[in-house]
Amino acid sequence: MPQDVPTRDDYVAWRTATTRWRDDDAYGHLNNATYYELFDTAVNAHLYEVTGVDVRALPQIGVVAETGCRYFREIGFPEPVEMGLVVDKVGTSSIIYRIGLFQGPSDEAAAEGRFVHVYVDNSRGAGERPVTPVPEIIRAAVVPLLR
Repeated sequence: MPQDVPTRDDYVAWRTATTRWRDDDAYGHLNNATYYELFDTAVNAHLYEVTGVDVRALPQIGVVAETGCRYFREIGFPEPVEMGLVVDKVGTSSIIYRIGLFQGPSDEAAAEGRFVHVYVDNSRGAGERPVTPVPEIIRAAVVPLLR
């Protein structure tokens, strides 16, 4: 069954990442784990830039509750990767992001990630953090990304 391939028009915010020699795997394309690093970077760099604060130091922090990736074509070193970001949903305590990865002039994504943040109390240790509402400073940063 053919997959609907997202295009550049499906995303709102953009950033570019430099690929590294070590990002490619033994098969000569970007390692699967690197896709997830790019998704994490796209989301958190956006939050840092838009809020102007260290999001790790907030009273409530977003922890990754779910990730996924749909692969459409190979990408890899040495070309940079453009990362498009959009938000599908802002809930009471969670945010659902989609991140498109693009390399080269194509308007179609090479891959698309799904990334879910759930917000938890940052005053307690790992494993003891109850779910909390999304902080207003974060909500204000992601609502403009809704499509």
